[in-house]
Amino acid sequence: MSLSEITAKIDAACAKAGRTPDSVKLIAVSKVQPLDRVTAVLDDGHRLFGENRVQEADGKWPDLRDQYGDVDVHLIGPLQSNKARQAMQLFQAIHSVDRPKLAKSIARLAQELGRCPDLFLQINTGEEPQKAGVLPTEADAFVAECRALDLPVRGLMCIPPVDEEPSLHFALLAKIAERNGLTGLSMGMSGDFESAIALGATHVRVGSAIFGARVKS
Repeated sequence: MSLSEITAKIDAACAKAGRTPDSVKLIAVSKVQPLDRVTAVLDDGHRLFGENRVQEADGKWPDLRDQYGDVDVHLIGPLQSNKARQAMQLFQAIHSVDRPKLAKSIARLAQELGRCPDLFLQINTGEEPQKAGVLPTEADAFVAECRALDLPVRGLMCIPPVDEEPSLHFALLAKIAERNGLTGLSMGMSGDFESAIALGATHVRVGSAIFGARVKS
C-alpha cells in the first residue's frame, strides 16, 4: 500500500471511532528496509519513523536528517542499558522502557545530558515469558517508579501475542493507561492498527504495509 492509502485508512478508522485524524500519529517502521524505500517515504513528506536497533538507526538517520531536515525517529525495539546514552541522543521517543534498571539508567543520563526523549513503558499484556515488558499487575508500580525518577512518561506500549485477539490486549493497555492518567498508547501494527485506533491508540507502528516485506542484509 502507498503511504496515502495507509493515511486514508487511519483517517477512516479515526472517523469511525469519533476521533480527529490528528489524534493518531503514524510511525513508519523503517527497520531492516533498503535506503531507497525509506527515502521514497521521506520524499512523500512523511517525517515520523520507527527503528528497532540503536546501531542501525545511528548508521542511517544522521545522514538522512542532514538531507531532509527535522525527522522524528522513535525507538520501538528493545534497549540495552549500555546503549541508553546513544539512544537518548538519537531518538525523540523511546517506546520500549521495559524494566526498572533501564528506567534508572535513563534517569541518570537525563540529569547528565539535561534532556530526555519522551518515554513509553512497555507492558507485557500477554504475560509471555519470552517477551519484554512489565506484567500488567506490576504496571501501576512501574509507572509510579518512573514518575518518581522524574521521567517524561507519555504513555504505554504493547505487542500482543501473535495467536490472540489483539483488541483484548489493546483494551487492557488502555485501561492501565487511563487509571494512571496517561494519554499515550503505542499500539497497533500493519495488520491491526484499525482496531487499535478504535480502542484509543495515539501511535500506530506500521512497517510492511508501507514499505513491503523486510529485507535483511
